[in-house]
Amino acid sequence: MRLFTLLILCFGLAVGAATAEPSQWSRAWPDTDFSRTAVADWSEIMSGGPGKDGIPAIDTPTFISVSDETRLSPREAVLSVTIGNTSRAYPIRYLMWHEIVNDTIEGQPVAVTFCPLCNSAMVFDRRVDGDVLSFGVSGLLRHSDMVMYDRETESWWQQAIGEGIVGHHTGTELTPLVGLMQGWDQFKAEYPDGEVMDEPNLPRRYGQNPYVNYDSSRRPFLFNGEMPPHNVPPLLRVVRVGDRAWPMDRLAKLGAVTEAGVTITWARGQASALDTNSLGQGREVGSIRVTDDTGQDVPHDVLFAFAFHAFYPTGTWMLD
Repeated sequence: MRLFTLLILCFGLAVGAATAEPSQWSRAWPDTDFSRTAVADWSEIMSGGPGKDGIPAIDTPTFISVSDETRLSPREAVLSVTIGNTSRAYPIRYLMWHEIVNDTIEGQPVAVTFCPLCNSAMVFDRRVDGDVLSFGVSGLLRHSDMVMYDRETESWWQQAIGEGIVGHHTGTELTPLVGLMQGWDQFKAEYPDGEVMDEPNLPRRYGQNPYVNYDSSRRPFLFNGEMPPHNVPPLLRVVRVGDRAWPMDRLAKLGAVTEAGVTITWARGQASALDTNSLGQGREVGSIRVTDDTGQDVPHDVLFAFAFHAFYPTGTWMLD
């Protein structure tokens, strides 16, 4: 079955009509302050198909020990977070269908997020100006990236950059935390006493990829922006640190680079979650670690090249 047919069947996605005014959205979001916005061109805001909370965020995740998990295959992708003495793995098989997990690790509120259309996997501190926010999926996209919203003020947030773009929190930046995209066996080897998110009690095809062959497509879905420069394929994975991007194929070839104050290492062991029907059987994409000159992990993202160019149009491409 072709990719976009499968997308429609699984999610009911349809290209939303773009609008040059926020009025279309303000009717559906009466508690959002549309007088405050960083969106200059409202045609960038599109409906992804499902409405507000049509993709349900997870608010009360449960966890089991690494030794008790039997469903994940060795190279299946997980997004891992370590705070204090606690290490947790959030399988992409669940984030694929829920996109946001609101969690608390050793007293620190975190939002664990994944946008399949951009391959962006970001972890944020949920504390803003002394308040703890909880996030949901708006059902809207901007540059093919998920627009999150907070339930406290109904402000809109851009997932890939963690910044408020509409409403009370316009211009506010969430604090990014270190999140590692790893293969399941890699997480188990590094954190044998860790925890893994248990399967939500919801009717979803967990473990199956609803975006079959997406990262082999020539163009991204629901995206009308400029393609990346330098002949970089739009759906090539790049490692973003700040406003710099390293192409994944370059890192895979070299194994490690030390540039711009960071060391980036690449290791085999992670399957693409956006390739074959089974998340654990996709082609090898490798796992990335980014450290500073003291050896400490650095927050970063592994996203598609088109998304980096959309959100960092003046960013630096570390091509050689």
